[in-house]
Amino acid sequence: MRIAVRLFAGLREQAGTREQQIELPEGATVADVWSRLGLGDEPPGLMVALNRSYVERSAPLADGDEVAMIPPVSGGAPFLLSGEPLSLDAAVAEVRSVDAGAIATFVGTTRAHSRGRDVIRLEYEAFEEMALSEMERLADGLRERHALIGVAIHHRTGVVGPGEASVVIAISSAHRAAALAACKDAIDMLKETVPLWKKEIYADGGIWVGSEAQYQAESRSEGSAG
Repeated sequence: MRIAVRLFAGLREQAGTREQQIELPEGATVADVWSRLGLGDEPPGLMVALNRSYVERSAPLADGDEVAMIPPVSGGAPFLLSGEPLSLDAAVAEVRSVDAGAIATFVGTTRAHSRGRDVIRLEYEAFEEMALSEMERLADGLRERHALIGVAIHHRTGVVGPGEASVVIAISSAHRAAALAACKDAIDMLKETVPLWKKEIYADGGIWVGSEAQYQAESRSEGSAG
């Protein structure tokens, strides 16, 4: 079957064209598209749209479909929202420098148990355009406060299972004290200012984390049901 692939920004420049036509066998999925483009390794944070709707890599393809390869919408890879698994190596690569004497990192992962309950998964939602601009603003403040060389913040959206990384932060500076302090500040500020929301899903329900009123509302609901 024949699939139309649209490319944007740096991918368009790399390929030298806005659109390619590729042939794939019946039963192919979106995950099979990238390898047919001849553009090397898939870049971190790449999103995929099928017929103008975002989809997972497992989405099946049909003859005549249009697949769009969409790089991160702003900020470049240092500030990334992604529905795909995060790479610590990719974040470190964004901040690596010959002038750096230290690179500090933080990886936030999903706990299997929270609030006395078994967590099946987390679900993250973001106001993406604002979240990316807030990440950039946060990084600008960290650079000024700690005299940093590089800041990378990568965050998951959608479903994140137990043990998987939900956020990766990498920070480089000339000295380790500044990198370590900035890394702590980065995760604290990220939780306070960037419009990202987390829902914990349990076997018997779920709650959006961060609102005491929501915790109380859930507790009242459970009590009345008993």
